[in-house]
Amino acid sequence: MPTAPRCDRTTAWAALQGHFQAHGRDFDLREAFARDPGRFDSLSLQAPEVFADLSKNRLDLATVKLLCELARECGLEARRDAMLAGEPINHTEGRAVLHTALRAPQGQGPFSDEVHEVLDRMLAFAEDVRDTARSGIRHIVNIGIGGSDLGPQMVVPALDAFVHPGLTFHFVSNVDGHDIAPVLRRLKPEETLFIIASKTFTTQETMANAQVAKAWFLQHGGTDTRRHFVGTTTNVKAAAEFGIDTTFGFWDWVGGRYSLWSAIGLPIALAVGAEHFRELLAGAHAMDRHFAEAPLPQNLPALLGLLDVWYRNFHGFGSRSVAPYHQGLKRLPAYLQQLEMESNGKCVDLDGEALPFATSPVVWGEPGTNGQHAYFQMLHQGTDVIPVEFILVKRPTHGHADLQAKLLANGLAQAQALMLGKTTEQARGEKAPTASATLDAQTLARHRTFPGNRPSTTLLLEQLTPRSLGALIALYEHRVFTSGVLWGINSFDQWGVELGKALCNDLLPRLASGDTAGLDSSTAGLLKKVRA
Repeated sequence: MPTAPRCDRTTAWAALQGHFQAHGRDFDLREAFARDPGRFDSLSLQAPEVFADLSKNRLDLATVKLLCELARECGLEARRDAMLAGEPINHTEGRAVLHTALRAPQGQGPFSDEVHEVLDRMLAFAEDVRDTARSGIRHIVNIGIGGSDLGPQMVVPALDAFVHPGLTFHFVSNVDGHDIAPVLRRLKPEETLFIIASKTFTTQETMANAQVAKAWFLQHGGTDTRRHFVGTTTNVKAAAEFGIDTTFGFWDWVGGRYSLWSAIGLPIALAVGAEHFRELLAGAHAMDRHFAEAPLPQNLPALLGLLDVWYRNFHGFGSRSVAPYHQGLKRLPAYLQQLEMESNGKCVDLDGEALPFATSPVVWGEPGTNGQHAYFQMLHQGTDVIPVEFILVKRPTHGHADLQAKLLANGLAQAQALMLGKTTEQARGEKAPTASATLDAQTLARHRTFPGNRPSTTLLLEQLTPRSLGALIALYEHRVFTSGVLWGINSFDQWGVELGKALCNDLLPRLASGDTAGLDSSTAGLLKKVRA
């Protein structure tokens, strides 16, 4: 596995520090556009299915050049190639990282025969179920959590225009019974297919919900669990003991948050069909090739990852808001939270040394225009500068052209407003119909002043299709990989998930027994309260 220096131990890092002090700290977007009429052309690019405008960010071509030098010095290209070749870059678990192999065409990726055998079998099964007249299935319930839930739960509504009209999809993940109970109330056993999504078939939340689903099925007249339950798992024995014959497996080199391309994507295949699922894979593969082959200055995933490092470690921006201007992408921010924060929320480097700099930002957001009436106030006038990512889709799959025009105009306007702001003088020259008549004009103007110079990126898709969505998701995957490489961390383990699970296993029997021996006083006190 190739080794290279951590970002803060490179010559390029020192050069970037000097560049930030001289040009980056006080960078003003309005002045940059005034100086350079060609700024949009030089800081925008087309990648497969995704056009990106980076010109409203606090950087220039000199910054891009220095960031690319940093990437080279940190060995980004060599580590990328090692990942794609199947080397065990997840060194803490001794595993390869090969989600890219799941979307490679036959014969063009590692483990191709195994991947396509499972893919073909899964898609054939999906087509059989989609023949609803023969299968009798009307409802699909996916029971999983984390990567076994967030990917399919994000993709299925995103591709609503392509979803089988005779099938309704439900996603259950939370061990809270308030999640599964309202779903079960709407179902009939003879019309329902349950997918139990757990690689090990031991995930606590998933198996608890699976047992509830099975009990409901039997109590309400269900008689054939082997027909109405299917597993996406590698533990065939445990699935059989549960009453499942049909399973689709995947491999230890498929991380949970990168698994929608694998058998975990069965709900997606059931929703959109084999042809469109292959298009989803093809879009992702096209972005994989772009990431593998494009020079760094024209490599969109790499540039976005480098921009993340620039903002996190030099400007000190602690979060990034994702604002998809397409209702179908309403679950994308939640999906990206796991992808980025579980991958790069690390505090030690590959050698286990404590990091002296920040890593993953907080990723959050809501669809536009809803977010404009919720948190955009803080984006425009709050004390923190929060970079925003706007995702626009040119052509809708509905026929309401007037609504689409309003949606796009809002997205463009918000990015423009964040950059331009409004001076106190401009505010004073405007009328504010809702303002208090007793407030003096200067004070009112200060309340209506926008600082501006707030950065944003706009990603533009022609239309939200399986292919373009696949490319967009892969873009984010490689972006996260890029920043992780520069920070010198392992983006593919998640030890932070384990401690809470272990403590839960200790506390669960205590809830029944009331035993508080050895607990801290807070946990002991709370345990007594919830038992009372």
